[in-house]
Amino acid sequence: MTYTQVFGNWLCDMAAADEKLVGITPAMCDGSGMVEFAEKFPQRYFDVGIAEQHALTFAAGLACDGYKPVVAIYSTFLQRAYDQLIHDIAIQNLPVLLAIDRGGLVGADGATHAGSFDLSFLRCIPNMTVMTPADENECRQMLSTAHRMNSPTAVRYPRGGGPGVAVQKDLQTLAIGKGELRRSGKKVAILAFGSMLAPALDAAEKLDATVANMRFVKPLDEELVLKLAREHALLVTVEENTVQGGAGSAVAECLARHGVAAQLLHLGLPDQFIEQGEHMQLLADCGLDAAGMVRAIGAATAKK
Repeated sequence: MTYTQVFGNWLCDMAAADEKLVGITPAMCDGSGMVEFAEKFPQRYFDVGIAEQHALTFAAGLACDGYKPVVAIYSTFLQRAYDQLIHDIAIQNLPVLLAIDRGGLVGADGATHAGSFDLSFLRCIPNMTVMTPADENECRQMLSTAHRMNSPTAVRYPRGGGPGVAVQKDLQTLAIGKGELRRSGKKVAILAFGSMLAPALDAAEKLDATVANMRFVKPLDEELVLKLAREHALLVTVEENTVQGGAGSAVAECLARHGVAAQLLHLGLPDQFIEQGEHMQLLADCGLDAAGMVRAIGAATAKK
């Protein structure tokens, strides 16, 4: 099942449970997985056309009137509405949920559609909560968590399918700002955000490394970060987002704030626009597959 399908199913289920939910799309009904929702809940479905700025301001207005807007939007198109996100939603601390599709690389669609920057430009905004699901079920749980919050939220997921985790039908929520330890190892701890968990676990088997599924970019699980820093010689952050200002930067800021000196390795998208190509090959080219992680970590530990 694709993440887009997970979102579409969740939207219908949550709409049935909460009559205050409304769905908004800037002309991406099919691509964002909203076709079934539009058919089942036509009075609560709004396609504003190719007008991302209006989509967010409209969502802010609905939130002011007591509704719970869900804006389904591609990462690259959210960039066009950054002013509205800050001024119309975040400053007023309104409960608008951004369901951000196409987070990370998008294969054949290339640089114009790659969601390379959202973790960086979202986490610096006050009042925002930013979540990165590592699998299909976690995506559903995060959407439910975000919907129940009374502040701006973003659930950011990649294009295509996940690792094949079964999706539970309930509308279970997660503890806000808490990650989870997925593998215990020695010397090296890999802090994986979102889609990078699966290759991180593969790399960890070869390295006997610890792996944490961080889940939240903001608020960051600082307790988990500090624990891993105390217990390991090297912390490695991995994200399908540009390294500059991304989730890895949040980890570095956390350590600096607490006065913790730790060896850090940040893995993510390079400081360049990534052109078209098959998704897995592009990840490999960026060193974000398991083999690339093993190489980078091996090089970092050799310098120690």
